[in-house]
Order: sequence, then structure tokens, then C-alpha cells
Amino acid sequence: MAKLYFHYSTMNAGKSTVLLQASHNYVERGMRTYLLTARLDTRAGEGRIASRIGIGTPADTFAPEDDLFARLRERLQEGPCACVFVDEAQFLTRGQVWQLARAVDDLKVPIMCYGLRVDFLGELFEGSAALLALADEMREVRTICHCGKKATMVVRRGPDGKALREGAQVQVGGNETYASLCRRHWREEMEEPPADANA
Repeated sequence: MAKLYFHYSTMNAGKSTVLLQASHNYVERGMRTYLLTARLDTRAGEGRIASRIGIGTPADTFAPEDDLFARLRERLQEGPCACVFVDEAQFLTRGQVWQLARAVDDLKVPIMCYGLRVDFLGELFEGSAALLALADEMREVRTICHCGKKATMVVRRGPDGKALREGAQVQVGGNETYASLCRRHWREEMEEPPADANA
């Protein structure tokens, strides 16, 4: 039975590596997959999903105005597709997540989405919020903070190395810009005052 999956994590947890390995598993068994990534993320080159460990593959891209149900229907008319993989799924719109859910239900194709859960201010991305609401199954891809605890948050650092407390939600970057932290160290870097014990 086809399902909509959401694999979420913080930065640098290996989401793209997991995606590429999962797609390879299908291809190795003679099945075809269809890969999509956000058009705005060109760190590995336009239309390319790549991992920090050095593996990558070409992919089609999506932008906020794209109708993904129509795109997937067209792709399935070209021939069999065992699974659809979507990287940088936090950049999907809410409407696009509904389009993916419709593709799962009506076109009977499994779709695996990989993306960040929250931004550098601890707020849900639009696509991630919709996936948390609509996905049939959710799986956390884990990474660790510098203290060894599970990282659940991410900070964006400025040129001086200090955590930024404001800015646009979307700013593409890598290790030079972002760091994954546990909640306690995220709060410390964001210089949040401790909660009032009497409140």
C-alpha cells in the first residue's frame, strides 16, 4: 500500500544520504524511482541531490508554483515508478503537500519526503508543518549536538560566529552557516533567559 512518509531532522543529520541510499536500493533491484529537490537549493548544482559524504545524483526540481500532482501523474504516464523521493521537503508549500498526499491516494505511488522540521528560530517550516499533519508515517533522522545529546534544533550564525536571532526563514547554507544543537545549547546560543520558576 502506498504511503506518504516524512523523514525529518536538523541540519547535517544525513537526510540526503539516507534518501540516496533508499533510492539506490530500488534501482539495484531493477525498479525506477523519481527524485525531486527544491529549485532554490543549488549548493550541489541545480537539479542535484548530494550528500556531504560525496555521493549525489541528478533530480528534477520543484518551485512553490508547481503542481506536483500533475507532475507525478505525467511521470507515471511515462512508465513505472516504484517510489518518489523529495529532498528539501521543508520548502514545499502546504498545497504541494496536499498534492503529494493526493498522488499517494489516487496514483498509488509511495512518496518519501526528507527535510528539516524547524528553522533557526525554532519555528516549523510550512512544508514540514503540513507533512507532520498529513504523513502516514514519520521517521526522525538523528544527529548529535557537540555535547553528545540528540540535536533537535539548529542555529544560524552570522559572520562573527554568533547565533542570529532574526532574519528570513529561508537562507540556503551549510556548515559555514548552520549548526545542529540540543535544545539546551540552542537556548544558550540564542541567549534566551531561563524560565521563571515562579511563573
